[in-house]
Amino acid sequence: MSSLVEAVRAGRSAEVVSLLDGMTDAERRAEFPELRAVRKELRAEPWSAEARRVYPALHAAGAACQTGAAGVAAWIAASDMRWSSASPGVLIDLLGDRPPAWLADVAHRLAARPVTSRVSYELMAGLVRLAGCPVPTTEAYVQGWVDHIGHVWQRGDTILDRLRKDPHLTELVAALFETADIGGRLFWGSDEGEDGWSGALARLTAEGALDRAATVDACVARLLRGGPAADHRAFLRMLQAFTLTRDEERERVADWLALASDGPSVVAAHAQSVLASLALDGELPARRLAEMSGAVLFRTEKKLVRAQLILLGKVLARDASTAGELLPAVAQAFGHEDSDVQERALKLVERHRRGIGSDTVRDELRSAAEQLSPALRRRAADVLGVSLDAAEPLAYEEVLPPAPQPVRVAPAPASATELAEEVGALLAAGGDVAAFERTVDGLVREAHRDRKGLLEALEPVLAQRWWHRSDAQRHPVESSFTGPYGLVGPSHALELLLATVAGAVPTTALRSAVVLRTASDQCGHAPLIRAFETRIWELAFRFRTEPLPFLLSTPTWGTGLLEPEDLVARLEEYRRLGARASQADFTQALLRVRRGDRARAGAVAERAAALGTAEGTRLAEWLASAPPTPVIRRGTPEDRVLVQADGIPEFLDGLPDGFRTLGLPVSGDTARWSCYHWHNDIRPHWLAVLPEGRELVAVRLLRDVSFTAIHDSRGEAAILPLLAESGGQAGDAVRLAVAHGLGARHPQDRLAAVDALLVLASRGQLDAAGLGADLGDLARRGVVKPSRLVDSVRTAMSTGAYGTVWETLRHTLPVLLADMATGAPTAPARGLADLLSAAAECAERTGARGEVPHLAGTADRRGSSRLVGQARRLHTALTTDLAA
Repeated sequence: MSSLVEAVRAGRSAEVVSLLDGMTDAERRAEFPELRAVRKELRAEPWSAEARRVYPALHAAGAACQTGAAGVAAWIAASDMRWSSASPGVLIDLLGDRPPAWLADVAHRLAARPVTSRVSYELMAGLVRLAGCPVPTTEAYVQGWVDHIGHVWQRGDTILDRLRKDPHLTELVAALFETADIGGRLFWGSDEGEDGWSGALARLTAEGALDRAATVDACVARLLRGGPAADHRAFLRMLQAFTLTRDEERERVADWLALASDGPSVVAAHAQSVLASLALDGELPARRLAEMSGAVLFRTEKKLVRAQLILLGKVLARDASTAGELLPAVAQAFGHEDSDVQERALKLVERHRRGIGSDTVRDELRSAAEQLSPALRRRAADVLGVSLDAAEPLAYEEVLPPAPQPVRVAPAPASATELAEEVGALLAAGGDVAAFERTVDGLVREAHRDRKGLLEALEPVLAQRWWHRSDAQRHPVESSFTGPYGLVGPSHALELLLATVAGAVPTTALRSAVVLRTASDQCGHAPLIRAFETRIWELAFRFRTEPLPFLLSTPTWGTGLLEPEDLVARLEEYRRLGARASQADFTQALLRVRRGDRARAGAVAERAAALGTAEGTRLAEWLASAPPTPVIRRGTPEDRVLVQADGIPEFLDGLPDGFRTLGLPVSGDTARWSCYHWHNDIRPHWLAVLPEGRELVAVRLLRDVSFTAIHDSRGEAAILPLLAESGGQAGDAVRLAVAHGLGARHPQDRLAAVDALLVLASRGQLDAAGLGADLGDLARRGVVKPSRLVDSVRTAMSTGAYGTVWETLRHTLPVLLADMATGAPTAPARGLADLLSAAAECAERTGARGEVPHLAGTADRRGSSRLVGQARRLHTALTTDLAA
């Protein structure tokens, strides 16, 4: 071992540098193979104490003992030495005697590395300085430069001071505006005055150190290009710091128009304010203002729309001759979803109708007025002197998305090779209930037919499992499956079956799990997860002791539902083969078999009884009885409405261990914080345990779903569409789950709840009146915020479900309006006006009539608040024949 390698292994960096300084290039190259061997040894345990001691010296020596720029750059940026690397100063000292062109090559190669390589900026900048080469403007270099300038450690040293001293200021500032995701880094330093990036760059443009026109153009171009929110904020603040003159603003009118049209809200608002200032000073032609209005009035942000209408009103008041060009632009707001915006636009047309002039403009206004709400349409007809109700309105017809059709589960894979591919895909990317069930059935069939051939086909999959490695004996495999967390998801369950087939789990551990395993927690999900686990553990045990020819419980449909004819046919085949059924598998088959169709179930029961087997007799008895209807009672603990369910005697007395707990009573305050069932991918399988008992599943999931509204949790409402597609009664628990989801904090949860609402409606299973009353009760308790509910109902309305939404809201609004009717001092709920607006639109479209309790009193209140205005609109729609 050479002295250099010995010093490297000892981690003596100073000695390594000293030894390298006395070597020729040839001597350094001769040392490199041994250094590469040391690196290979350390890769086995890169986080050991020895590796952390050796890596800095190895990093320095390996960089110095190569002559190719590409090799040196790759060595310096290597991921295995990233966290224990040599200091930039040491590397610059070792490489500094190389030719400038070579140093420039290394610097640019390092700068071209991804940001995740974490190459030191000090190293790259030092190499650039030694080489005297053009500065790199890559993402990694610019981000490193921004961090270096922004981290001001010396007292009295500011960002402005550092920028003034930078020899590459012009090139790097230009690159700053071209670098993605840089805005967040600009906020690391203070952004107030000249101590921040915005103030410093503005000062440098004023001093002439930076070209002002080019810098401003680059900043505007960056805003036009878009990007993350942090970039918008950073570059908008920078643009505002430049304090553009009126001439500079005029030169960029096209840019302001583009930003006002398509920019993010905060950027569009700034562009709108610049254009408004120009318009009010008479420096923006009416044609350009109309062009701007056409874009801004199309945006969804009400604040921008209202500001634009105010601007148009001011310009029209200042110069009435612009009415011919501007009123058609105003009329574009007639199609806005907010009736207040429509009315504001119509008032502008009323105020300036004398300037309409030509018939062409009048025709444009008349065409746009067709989009107004019915009440406003009559006013528009009077203003324009035309008739807008030329034909009798057609009877309303509800448009609902088609109900999802159940998908039949495909047969198990036909060969072990095909099965292995399915298993690998399921472990890598997951899958639905149908994919999991057919794969498990395939494992059962192939293990019974040819276990050796199955193992050969599975070898590529097994080679990737940790428990199949040669050192797995150091970690008992069964402990990862029998621990307190159990089988936390379908992938974990599939892993257990594979490990059993491969012989990695002892038979004694499987037997203990089947005989002794009980639920280790008290959360509401425990019975569902225990039923799921019980079947998997028993299947694994039977792999070792008495393999099954196939599964009895494989569902016919993707929802988990099993047709009774299919189950009887499987039992007939079991009798022919002389196979002994698995108790857990047969019990799961009973829970999945269709019993809701009583006539069909009765016919199949006779066939089952004729089998003469214990399973046939049990199936006949099961089919002869109707599915249990859970007795659910409302609970009102504190600030939320939950439900409680009585026990199910049929389950408690007639099901074996592992499934009996499905019949336990459910309490609304069942422990949740100790629950470990946080994997969303297991929840669809709970529904498949009881495919005709979604109310029983919903009552155990309701607490989770309610937290999306109460505690702003995320993702728990994803199960709602599948709950709606499942079978059985859709009662209080299902309805309350949907109600909480409609008021969830996060948009994806609200969207899932809307999907569930529409699925229930399209299947004719939605109790809209009950859902509306539940929403009102939850909103009054502060659980469901009307402002969130508005987003949900608007989404449902956009699909054409106006009748469904109206039937729901007509039972929600009385609860929210009741306090106002009694004169209670509490302020109306935030978002109630928007909810009234949505209800009014539904009533206008559907032609609904009738009384809504407390609505007339709200409509009769004094004032012109938006709440009162929308209450009047809804009351008018319900009581007036608008077509007359």
